Amino acid sequence: MAASRPARVAIIEQFQADGITHIFGNPGTVEQGFLDELRRFPDIQYVLALHEAAAVGIADGWARSTRRPALVQLHYGVGLGNGIGMLYEALRGQTPMVVIAGEAGVAYDGMDAQGSADLVGMAKLVTKWSTRVVNPRTSLRMLRRAFKIAATPPYGPVLVVLPADVMDAETDEAAVPTSFLDAASSPSQDSIAQAARLLSAARHPIVIAGDGIHFSGAQDALARLAETWGAEVWGADWSEVNMAADHPLYRGELGRMFGTSSHRITAAADAVLVCGTYLMPEVFPAMDGVFAPGAKVVHIDLDGDAIAKNYPVDLGLVADPRHALGLLADALEVEMTPRDRAAAAERMRDGAAHKAEALAEARARDLDNAESLPLSTAVFAHELAKHLPEDVMIFDEALSSSPAISRYLRANRPGHWHKSRGRTLGVGVPGAVGMKIANPGRTVIGFAGDGGTMYTLQALWTAARYNIAAKFVICNNGRYRTLDDNVAHYWGTQGIAEHPLPEMFDISYPAIGFSQLAASLGVRSVRIEKPQQVRDAVAQALDYPGPFLIDLAISRDS
Repeated sequence: MAASRPARVAIIEQFQADGITHIFGNPGTVEQGFLDELRRFPDIQYVLALHEAAAVGIADGWARSTRRPALVQLHYGVGLGNGIGMLYEALRGQTPMVVIAGEAGVAYDGMDAQGSADLVGMAKLVTKWSTRVVNPRTSLRMLRRAFKIAATPPYGPVLVVLPADVMDAETDEAAVPTSFLDAASSPSQDSIAQAARLLSAARHPIVIAGDGIHFSGAQDALARLAETWGAEVWGADWSEVNMAADHPLYRGELGRMFGTSSHRITAAADAVLVCGTYLMPEVFPAMDGVFAPGAKVVHIDLDGDAIAKNYPVDLGLVADPRHALGLLADALEVEMTPRDRAAAAERMRDGAAHKAEALAEARARDLDNAESLPLSTAVFAHELAKHLPEDVMIFDEALSSSPAISRYLRANRPGHWHKSRGRTLGVGVPGAVGMKIANPGRTVIGFAGDGGTMYTLQALWTAARYNIAAKFVICNNGRYRTLDDNVAHYWGTQGIAEHPLPEMFDISYPAIGFSQLAASLGVRSVRIEKPQQVRDAVAQALDYPGPFLIDLAISRDS
């Protein structure tokens, strides 16, 4: 037991015990008691955002960079509602995050008071766990449970509702560090041997991997497994550097939208190893026929719910990817015949040559006669790459412009490249702010589309307020370009003749003045409209000691 003090003070002591250094939020009246107490805890910085979606987005970027639970404060039902979309992003992306939300008090439960809402009910669909503290003497116990749940695989956001009258009451709970769990379990030798027997003789093997590789730190183990087996690696729910982009066996991501895009790859394999993801994380996944008849499928994940979630597998192993992949690579080396090993080496050589040729051809097309053509994302990325340090950190929400960016800014370093993952627009700008807070000594670049930027533009104000020197690149094509691509696919599936795109996909009029908006929020900026302006703009952005925005006016076909 500890000395009695108000719960509003005790919860901050608990945050200290757990090493919390930042609270990301937007304040409100029902949280004022707790927020006022922060003046006595200078080692915890409150990072103010002007909208709750921006606050959650900044916290998401910070948590993804640190791999520690971020602490977010939201205001009552309205504030929680404003943050729901970004909480969905955090849930789908397995971001460890603890959200605290205030309310007027338990005493007012029967009054239908202004602003009252079922916060736990609101958050259930976008959190791992949601709860409400009704006894001040369990405040710290509930917070520790929240941090433990958020930081236990599969990671994700949790909500703790803190009524004001409960926070004003006394508690003698002691603030002690949360007991975090070691979930790095290994599969049995028998299971690994069975997996090796199922996979060893494959002639067209593939690995489908996701962010569970990054969470486990299994990048080296995945690369070794793929090289041993001679297997192409395809990403699904891939928003981290789970394998270096330049590795000869990494082929890119499967379809994020339509199952038909993935089917041509998955159905051609005679053996499939799935690790660190569920199948298939698409908006319109195939209902069946994902794998070829007779193909052997082995699925490894720490999240048992992900295994065989939608399609049957031959063997499912609930295990830590790093341990399991290392053991499986060992077993394959024993199980594979000399003929198997020779075929695997040949697949790797052929794949490396094809990949290098394809990248060179794509870059040549990007830069052919580029100075006389409209500005493109590729031309910008080519120049930017020349001036960035090797340890640059990228938050990429450029969507339709992402392929061009990734041809020059290569996602090779684990923890240095984050992509959007929950299909929620607006993560790029706040995500880069959070990434820079977590990595103040590194160059951080955030890419976003013009449409997505407008969801959370307020994050620029936070960057300016705290001089968070991230650099932001807005790929401004005046359209929801991804919708253009998706509706064209839809026309094809429905037999609809090509015709003009829907008018509401066009956001070019009135033109959005990103430079003017940035200036109004305290961020310096420049607009680029021609290839000849790129070099100077890149120099301005990288030389400036504070946050800087580049409005990249690209052609609609970039």
